[in-house]
Amino acid sequence: MLEGEERQKQLEPLFKAGWTMVQGRDAIYKEYLFKNFNEAFSFMTRVALLAEKMDHHPEWFNVYNKVQVTMSTHDVSGLSSKDVRVANFMEEIFKTYQ
Repeated sequence: MLEGEERQKQLEPLFKAGWTMVQGRDAIYKEYLFKNFNEAFSFMTRVALLAEKMDHHPEWFNVYNKVQVTMSTHDVSGLSSKDVRVANFMEEIFKTYQ
């Protein structure tokens, strides 16, 4: 579980990128918008490949060009470095859709 200074250090760049804390949960959330469904689905597929390798899967919802993502680690009932790794990966690949 992420705590203290390390938590703040790892989460701060994500907050600057538009991630927010989920009310009532130790989880982070972001909504991504794409030009169309194909881009959104492509993004989800790329994330899914990493998630499967890590055995750490996002909670997400997709409608057409919108992908809503919540990250939390169920094993620790809160945020972990795994969530940060996947969120940072999302941020990096999202840049390729701009």
